[in-house]
Amino acid sequence: MNKVKHRAMSALIIAALIIVGLGVYIVRYLEDGAKWATFAVGGYTSGVVSMGTIVDRNGVVLANADGSSRTYAEDWGVRRACYHAVGDYTGNVGTGALSSFAAQLAGYNPITGTYARGGREVKLTIDSRLCVTAQEALAGRKGAVLLSNYRTGEILCMTSNPTTDPADSTAEIADGTYLNRCISVSYTPGSVFKLITSAAAIENIPDLSQQTFTCWGSVDVAGVTINCTGSHGEQTFEEALANSCNVAFANISLQLGGDTLERYVYDYGFTRSHKLDDIVTAGGSFTKDNPGTPGLAWSGIGQFEDAVCPYSMLRYVSAIASNGILQEPTLLVGKDNGSANLMQSTTANKLRDMMSYNVQAHYGAWNFPGLNLCAKTGTAEVGDGTSHAWFTGFLLDEAHPYAFVVIVENAGAGITAAAPVANAVLQAAVNG
Repeated sequence: MNKVKHRAMSALIIAALIIVGLGVYIVRYLEDGAKWATFAVGGYTSGVVSMGTIVDRNGVVLANADGSSRTYAEDWGVRRACYHAVGDYTGNVGTGALSSFAAQLAGYNPITGTYARGGREVKLTIDSRLCVTAQEALAGRKGAVLLSNYRTGEILCMTSNPTTDPADSTAEIADGTYLNRCISVSYTPGSVFKLITSAAAIENIPDLSQQTFTCWGSVDVAGVTINCTGSHGEQTFEEALANSCNVAFANISLQLGGDTLERYVYDYGFTRSHKLDDIVTAGGSFTKDNPGTPGLAWSGIGQFEDAVCPYSMLRYVSAIASNGILQEPTLLVGKDNGSANLMQSTTANKLRDMMSYNVQAHYGAWNFPGLNLCAKTGTAEVGDGTSHAWFTGFLLDEAHPYAFVVIVENAGAGITAAAPVANAVLQAAVNG
């Protein structure tokens, strides 16, 4: 009897090990099957697929490989502007299409294996012309530009600087060139964060529309002076956002409390990584400080220890533009990554109206001719005496439903440094 029990136990252990091993194999197969299938025919070099063609939404060839020859776009400006979206054949940009969409390029799926001899074509949603416009508008400054269609989720422009020409092996590589600042970096957000604080205030402060906020240039919070960029006097909530008043938003942050702010930051996806197709994006950070503290006041203003990835901000303003519904972004033509209700429609519509008022009352609609723009600036102090310039928002235009994010590092005020970049790209997108 004991022998039978021991044999039965041994059989169960062996069966369990087989099941575990099979499970590990299936997981590895789903993750690495494309590489296994193509290594035998030389499909990968330096971890990057070396077959297939990448084109932009208009058919402009961005990269082409047949296993023996590997080329990039013919135009020098396109190669540089689309470098981070495309990547390179040496695998330096791990989030580029050459690495991230290797299975599609190799013509592989887990059921049929590799079925396209010599690779296949992958069409990206980006418009290389818009990427060139954005890169030129950055004018050599470090930064990032994102533009998407908030109805379809298609990313039309994604460019990052510093960049390089992947076809020039002798090009000097600046520090940070291999980082796609659009999706792989988180920055101090400054006043663009007030869009998050505003949403929390709309939904949690019942008498918000009856409150006024008085600003004489600064406010004392627990013995610490919080300075504002101006002396705004008495103002409504809407006027406080247009003025980007630190005094008002310090007050609002203290009313909301750290728990509420932390919840909204998390629920809107700012402290989490996301998946842009097969690409994992950077998460941000938010530190909840105690009630009544300067840290809590600063955190709702977009300073303290706040950090936001430009991609996360693009998702957020896209949802505002679409009555609270987020169509998840994509870089692949024809792919639908699904949609979700990110915020209440009444909150989204209120923010939309306030962002429109920002442009009309404070930024100057004449700076954006022909554009029905809703936007928010940010001037984020980074501790070295300089500020990152932010500008984010969207167009209220059924024919051109575009959302955007621009950040220019260490460039000063958002309205003077980032807004002109956004205008250049939007004008090119709308007017062709």
